[in-house]
Amino acid sequence: MPVKKEEPEEAISAFERMRRENIARNQSILKDLAQTSNKIMPAKPKPAPKTRSAPVKKEAVAVAAGPVRRSARVAGLDADNETLKRKYEVELEDQAAKEKAKKKRVGGTLSLGDIAVEGKKFNKGIDGLGSLVPRGAQPGVPTFTDEDIENTSDKDLKDLRKKMGKLELYDKWIPNDIKICPQRIYASTFHPTEEKAVIFAGDKEGALGVFDASQEGPPESNDDDDEEAEWKEPEIGAYKIHSRTITTIIVSPFDHQKVYTSSYDSTIRVLDLAKDVCVPVWEPADKEEDVPLSAIDIPLTNKDLVYFSTLAGAVGKVDMRDPKGFETWQLSDNKIGGFSLNPREPHLLATASLDRSIKIWDLRKISGKGDMRFPAMLYEHDSRLSVSHASWSPGGQIATSSYDDTIKIYDWADHSTWDSSGMEPKEIVKHNNQTGRWVTILKPQWQKRPKDGIQKFAIGNMNRFVDVYAANGEQLAQLGGDGISAVPAVAQFHPTMDWVAGGTASGKLCLWM
Repeated sequence: MPVKKEEPEEAISAFERMRRENIARNQSILKDLAQTSNKIMPAKPKPAPKTRSAPVKKEAVAVAAGPVRRSARVAGLDADNETLKRKYEVELEDQAAKEKAKKKRVGGTLSLGDIAVEGKKFNKGIDGLGSLVPRGAQPGVPTFTDEDIENTSDKDLKDLRKKMGKLELYDKWIPNDIKICPQRIYASTFHPTEEKAVIFAGDKEGALGVFDASQEGPPESNDDDDEEAEWKEPEIGAYKIHSRTITTIIVSPFDHQKVYTSSYDSTIRVLDLAKDVCVPVWEPADKEEDVPLSAIDIPLTNKDLVYFSTLAGAVGKVDMRDPKGFETWQLSDNKIGGFSLNPREPHLLATASLDRSIKIWDLRKISGKGDMRFPAMLYEHDSRLSVSHASWSPGGQIATSSYDDTIKIYDWADHSTWDSSGMEPKEIVKHNNQTGRWVTILKPQWQKRPKDGIQKFAIGNMNRFVDVYAANGEQLAQLGGDGISAVPAVAQFHPTMDWVAGGTASGKLCLWM
């Protein structure tokens, strides 16, 4: 680039000279202003660099690492060092064997204590899984055995257990062949005759079945063809006497030709065995009124009275000479599942309710007006869960079954020691009462007039047995046998003989004699 030559002073015009002088003068003025402003407002010093704290170094936790697969060259080994080579090969083989063992299938019995998963999250101190869920029914597994009988120390109790243990399952037909009712059995009873076992059973749809155990069974034969040819079914009568579930069957203590029944269809009926007719005893005046009956009982002091309970929590009394003059008392806001009268003192009424209570009432002391008219409540006791039935024995004991898996036995002889706060059971027996949806509720039923004078009752067992207990809570027997394919939930004693019947959800009958 050519250098610009400075023009001589003479060649500059007057105008150009003046312009250059003005520029020089202005620059001088600006320089003076800058120096003055720096004196008034000095420039800010540069900020010192911030000192950052050094991060705290976490100490590395030493983790024992297994041998890593790598070559001898990477490990820095001499290619000719055979000893070190062999050492690494052994370590690698050992590691591979351990990894393979972790994935190998484990057989045999495993103890939960030995195989518990390690870690804080999984170690909550559970002692065993059995306590987490209730143990259900175990069909065919006895809970009372011959060994229990042999280990009985009390001689009288042992003799009684041996006696009851001799009862055997009826063998003319197996239970599956004795279909006494078309549907699930809800109620049963024996006819009081001692000449033969005659059993009545009522089912879910109102059919009453009758079975005579004295009838001749099928002939015995060792030849399979003959057995098939000569096979005969048991003779069973069934009668549709109600339109809904039959809840109670009672043979009149005053006339053994009359069988009383109650039903969810709101009626009480009587079957006359001599006349082959079944007539209504009581029903609501309004045909549209629905009063499902849960139970009935007849006092031993008055052949004309029938007491009943309802699913709505009421108890009523009917005089069969004037059924229209019946009386009811609302004793509970919940269902009364069962009740009974004291055989010796029939003015004493025991009720079992869905409200978890058993209550004793005095029918001689009825007071109040209208809907507030009640008998006097003498005592009550609450269970943890609902109470299914309350059954008086001839000796004055009350047996109840409830969904807290207990049978409780109260002794009226102890009532003088009970206070106003409530009655207390004399005996509590553990018993699985979890029937579920498909098995009829388990209810204890006393023998009405035991010949041996021993107060005892029968109750179904969810393991497909019938249990027999004494009034002191001691188990006397567990009745079972081959061919029982369902729970004989509806258990009944013959009034005087040591015969026991059990009805199943499929309408089949089990009989021990």
